[in-house]
Order: sequence, then C-alpha cells, then structure tokens
Amino acid sequence: MNGYKIKPGANLEGANLEGANLEGAYLFTVNLKGANLKGANLTGTDLRGANLEGTNLTDSRLTYANLRRANLAGANLEGAEPYRANLSEAILTAANLTRANLHGAKLRGANLTGANLSRATLSYADVTRAILTDANLTGTYTTNTNLRSAILPDGHYPRRNEQPPYI
Repeated sequence: MNGYKIKPGANLEGANLEGANLEGAYLFTVNLKGANLKGANLTGTDLRGANLEGTNLTDSRLTYANLRRANLAGANLEGAEPYRANLSEAILTAANLTRANLHGAKLRGANLTGANLSRATLSYADVTRAILTDANLTGTYTTNTNLRSAILPDGHYPRRNEQPPYI
C-alpha cells in the first residue's frame, strides 16, 4: 500500500487488493469483508479484530500475522500460509482452509465449526479449546498438534496424547 495510511477501523469492504504487499501493516479492526486478497503478502500484519468475513485469501502469505479475534467466517484461505500466525479466538466458521499451512499457528479458542481443513498442516499448532464441530479434517497433518480441550468434529474431547483416527 506504498505510502497509504490505513486507520484502525477503516472500511475496505469489497476492496480488490490481489497481490498487494501489506507486510507489517497495522490493520487493527479494519473491515475487509468480501475483499480480494488473493496472493497478498500479509506477513507480520496486525489484523486483530478485523472483519475478513467472506474474504478471498487464497495463496496469501500470513506468516506471523496477528489475527486474534478476527472474523474469517466463510473466508477462502485455500493454499494460504498462516505459518505461526495468531488466530486465537478467531471466527473461522465455514472457512476454507484446504492445504493451508498452519504449522505452529495459535488457534486457541478459535471457532472452526464447519471449516474445511482437508490436507491442511496443523503440525505443532496450538488448537487448545478450539471448536472443530463438523469440520473436515481429512488428510490433515497433526504431528505434535496440541488438541487439549478442543471439541473435535464428532463432538468429543480428545484424551491426553490422543490423535483421532480420521486425521
């Protein structure tokens, strides 16, 4: 966004930011509902409390991004790289996270009800207290994933060190 200042709470609903370089940007509580951020570089971006409902984040780079309490309901993050991103308490209901790289991400208390995480990488991720009811975890990589007190797709809580058979 070279030289542009985006104030907290700014309304960028439906904006076309495909391929934009927003690395390290401060986008606290910004409204990006329905925006196109396909292939955007959001590395280290502060998106705490942002509205990204229905946003296209396909193949975007979100490494170390802070999305705590962000609304990503129905967002498309297919092939996205939220590597080590903070998605704690984020709303990811019905989000498409197919093939997303969530390695080392924080998803503490996130709501992933009905989300598609097929073939996603959750290795070393912290999914403590996350809600995964009706989520698709087919082929999801979960090496050393912390699922403590998470609600799994079938509605049960995993026992210590349990890796569900469907992952």
